[in-house]
Amino acid sequence: EVQLVESGGALVQAGGSLRLSCAASGFTLDDYVIGWFRQAPGKKREGVSCISTSVGRTYYLYSVKGRFTISSDNAKNTVYLQMNNLKPEDTAVYYCAAVEWPTAQALGVLIFPDPGDFHSWGQGTQVTVSS
Repeated sequence: EVQLVESGGALVQAGGSLRLSCAASGFTLDDYVIGWFRQAPGKKREGVSCISTSVGRTYYLYSVKGRFTISSDNAKNTVYLQMNNLKPEDTAVYYCAAVEWPTAQALGVLIFPDPGDFHSWGQGTQVTVSS
């Protein structure tokens, strides 16, 4: 059974940093694309960053490029999202999600990750950035 568990969300001041973790079980990271999504109140869920560990490719939402970094520790089957220089507009519930690599490749999720392309989701972790 595919399971994803996020952690690391917190309240932080603008300009601060957080590292989110997505612990995966039931599958091998190399066989999947893992995505980080976020959803703020009243807004649609949007793709923040994705990673394919098998081909070493990543995706970043334009507004987080240069501030967020996605990485993985395959030995721990965990994907991280390092978030630096946080802004109030980064406030949201952050989710990690997974989709098999062949499906991800066919759907182009590393070009534009649509939440509907991902079938396994974690419970989410709240990130709040105060101004």
